[in-house]
Amino acid sequence: MLNFDFYNPTQILFGQGQIAAIAKQIPASARVLLVYGGGSIKQNGVYDEVLAALAGFTVTEFAGIEPNPSYETLMRAIAQVKAENIDFLLAVGGGSVIDGTKFIAAGALLDDDPWTILEKRGNNIVAAMPFGAVLTLPATGSEMNSGGVVTRKSTHEKFSFMSRKCFPKFAVLDPSKTYSLPARQVGNGVVDAFAHVMEQYMTYPVGAKVQDRFAEGLLLTLIEEGPQALANPDDYDVRANIIWCATLALNGLIGAGVPQDWATHMIGHELTALHNLDHAQTLAIVLPSMLRVRKDAKRAKLLQFAERVWNLSGGDEDTRIEAAITRTEEFFEQMGVKTRLGDYGLGARDLDGIVSALEAHRMVKLGEQRDVTLDISRKVLEMSL
Repeated sequence: MLNFDFYNPTQILFGQGQIAAIAKQIPASARVLLVYGGGSIKQNGVYDEVLAALAGFTVTEFAGIEPNPSYETLMRAIAQVKAENIDFLLAVGGGSVIDGTKFIAAGALLDDDPWTILEKRGNNIVAAMPFGAVLTLPATGSEMNSGGVVTRKSTHEKFSFMSRKCFPKFAVLDPSKTYSLPARQVGNGVVDAFAHVMEQYMTYPVGAKVQDRFAEGLLLTLIEEGPQALANPDDYDVRANIIWCATLALNGLIGAGVPQDWATHMIGHELTALHNLDHAQTLAIVLPSMLRVRKDAKRAKLLQFAERVWNLSGGDEDTRIEAAITRTEEFFEQMGVKTRLGDYGLGARDLDGIVSALEAHRMVKLGEQRDVTLDISRKVLEMSL
């Protein structure tokens, strides 16, 4: 097992009725900015519950955070924070809203242009405003980690950042608030969580048995409960397991002490920035092909994945590996997320632009061994056609 430094200060308020508890987590004198997306929280009752919980606080609002939050929109929020002397942020929504709130929290206190947070991957963040989160869409794990992803629409760039200053102070996870999610968002969330686990698990063995078993347990739970969430949207236990899986998939626990990949995500970010695909859609496209192209480097973990997750043992190793990857693809499809570039109207004509974007953003040595060159990225994309 590799050396590690694990830190996670986020308080989790899990279960039905926990929105009411947020008042105790926010300083009584705080001027609160409620940050949310397109307004679905007003249709499912979350908005009213949050406002009821914040009775007595000074509360203003910033709406319109997009899926794949944009720098341009977030800069307007930062301006509002400064104009209204806001001193606490509350993100209500999915990972995009929480990611955006992290950027607002750090950008509002930065002397430099906040875009430098993305250029420097968060390394220039010295302080951030306190904020909490009320999660309505389980997927990214942003409610219990210190990272985020922001897109600059004007330049078609999508970058991630991370800083220990950007952990939420608390996060409310109420599974019942996910009942009304559209099937597309449920499927995307399960695929996103699955891919997050794979980026930390599917590398090479380092004797980290605890992390491996945790990761495999999360994958098995997603495989078991994901289709049930589509078939039985109001099953509380199913939703509870999915929301907790998504949180644990990227709160740092399973990634501590193990090598991590993230090449699939880096290629996926370019697909989103250039062609506006959902984040999970890009992962469903890239991940299976990434595993096929890199199966020799990942052989030991692929065989472990085949046996422990898909119950495939015996016979030819390459046959087992291909069967495990195929079952993964089939699972993504079962969740309603297509796995080929052609499913989204993209073809060979689009590959040069994607590879050029990777090169422009210095994504030329990706993966756990830093051996995913531009040529390998192109091969992955070609296999995804």
